[in-house]
Amino acid sequence: MNIKGKLIEIFETKQISDKFKKREFVVEYAENEKYPQFIKFELIQNSCDLIDGFNKGDTVDVHFNLRGNKWTNKQEEVSYFTSLSAWKIQAADESQDNITHDEAPPETSPDEEYPF
Repeated sequence: MNIKGKLIEIFETKQISDKFKKREFVVEYAENEKYPQFIKFELIQNSCDLIDGFNKGDTVDVHFNLRGNKWTNKQEEVSYFTSLSAWKIQAADESQDNITHDEAPPETSPDEEYPF
């Protein structure tokens, strides 16, 4: 999946645990200009630096995977969450033949994505 939009926010990388880090960013997506959507993506592990070199206001093309996870806390309460895991970011005006920040989605298991 991919969308093109304006880069609105870039957050710092957060070390979630000893083995897991993530970084988030927000893209304004306007399929209908009257109703823009602010979409938050995440970069995980070695992909956290893919957003380096981009600035707020840049128009980007974000390739991502839609992820859904189930989590049970210590009180046995179950929660579900959805994430948009970006694996490639390029300037929106770059052609498919140009060099991009990443070439393919990372090979990770669900445990590697969220090891908590």
